[in-house]
Amino acid sequence: MYQGKRNIQPPFLCKGDKVALVSPAYWVPEEAILQAAEILREWDLVPVIGPHTTSLNVDAYAGTADERAADLLWALEDDSIKAIICSRGGYGSIHLLNRIPIESYRQHPKWLIGHGDITTLLYAIAGSGEMCIHGPMAFQIASCQEPATTILRNILFGTLPQYKIAGNAYNRCGHAEGILIGGNLSSYSTIAGTEYHISHKQDVILFIEEVEESLHAIDRLFYMLRLQLDFERVKGIIFGTFTSIKFDLQYGSVEQMLIAHLHDLEIPICCGFPVGSNSCLPLIEGAPCSLDVTTDKAVLTFNIKGSAQPYNIENDNPQLIINGREGY
Repeated sequence: MYQGKRNIQPPFLCKGDKVALVSPAYWVPEEAILQAAEILREWDLVPVIGPHTTSLNVDAYAGTADERAADLLWALEDDSIKAIICSRGGYGSIHLLNRIPIESYRQHPKWLIGHGDITTLLYAIAGSGEMCIHGPMAFQIASCQEPATTILRNILFGTLPQYKIAGNAYNRCGHAEGILIGGNLSSYSTIAGTEYHISHKQDVILFIEEVEESLHAIDRLFYMLRLQLDFERVKGIIFGTFTSIKFDLQYGSVEQMLIAHLHDLEIPICCGFPVGSNSCLPLIEGAPCSLDVTTDKAVLTFNIKGSAQPYNIENDNPQLIINGREGY
C-alpha cells in the first residue's frame, strides 16, 4: 500500500476560468496559438496569452530564457489564472529551473500541462509536491487531436480517466501503487535525483518515452536513471512510445532492451502505453495511482478527487495516434 505525504491537487476548472498559453521552450506560430485559444473558448474557458508566447528568438526559442521564465512566473503568480498550457516542447525548459522559485508552484496551485521537453518543468512541479498534467500542448489542441484533447478537457473539469490498455508480450504482471512521475527520458534523466525530486519517503510509478534517439543513447540514459533514482522506491513502470528510434544495438525493440535492464526487479511493467511525442494521452504527474498488469491488459487508475471514466485502449487503435511529430 502506498504511504507518503499527500501532494497538492490543483482545483478543477469552472466555466469562465482563465487559462494561460505560454512557451517555456520553443516558439510556435501565432496561428496555432490563436487556434488553441479558440478551442479553449469552445470549452467555455477564457484564454490569455503570455507576452512572449509567439516570440521567435535565436535557435527557435520563444524569447530569451529570462523572458520565457517571466511569462511562466506571471502565469503562476496570477491567481485569476487557473491552468497553464505550454505551447510546445523542443528544448529550453531546463533554462527556467533556476529562474522559477520552487515554492511558487505550491503557493499558487494550478494545473500545468505539457510533455516532451516540458518534462523538466513537470518534474520540478511534482517535486514541489503539486500535481500537474503530462498531456497535449497548445499546438495539438489547435489541431483537435483526439481523444487526447477531450480527455484533457475532462480532467480539467474533474473527470479522471481510468486507462485500460491491451496486453503486450513484454508486460510483467503485478500490482503497484505510488506517485506517478516521469516523461521524456532525455529530459527526465538529466535532473532525476536532484533537488527537484519528490520526497524520498514516497513510492513511485515511473513512466518514460523517447523520440529520435538511438538504442545506444537510450541505453546510456536508462543506466543514468538507475544510478540517480532510488529504484527500491519504483514499484511499477510504464513504457510509453519510442518514436523514430535508430537501432544501433542488437535488440529487436526498445522494450526488449529496457526489460533486460530490469531483470533484478520484481515489479509490474506495462509496455506500449500510448504516451509520447506522437501520442499524448494525459497522465496526472505527482498523483497517487495504481497500476495493475495482467496477461491480457494493464489498468492505470488515479487515486485522487474527481469522478472516473474508463477508457479502453487497443495498442493499434489509430485514433490514439497524433499524426506528425512537430512540437515534441
